[in-house]
Amino acid sequence: MTELESRVIELEAKVAFQEDTIETLNDEMRVHQARLATMQHQIRLLAEKIKEGKDDGMMPIEQEPPPPHY
Repeated sequence: MTELESRVIELEAKVAFQEDTIETLNDEMRVHQARLATMQHQIRLLAEKIKEGKDDGMMPIEQEPPPPHY
């Protein structure tokens, strides 16, 4: 095998490794994008609840008892 052939084989191996790495990173980015979209939706829902000022599990601030250190 000539030096040129061995260099081409080495470059082909590097390219294959880089393609695999890029594909793995793309997969991770898709997962993170989906999680981010879910979190953004949840934040929007929470913001709407806060704006409405209503939550079945929360009492109005004026009815809340003072914290124990008072």
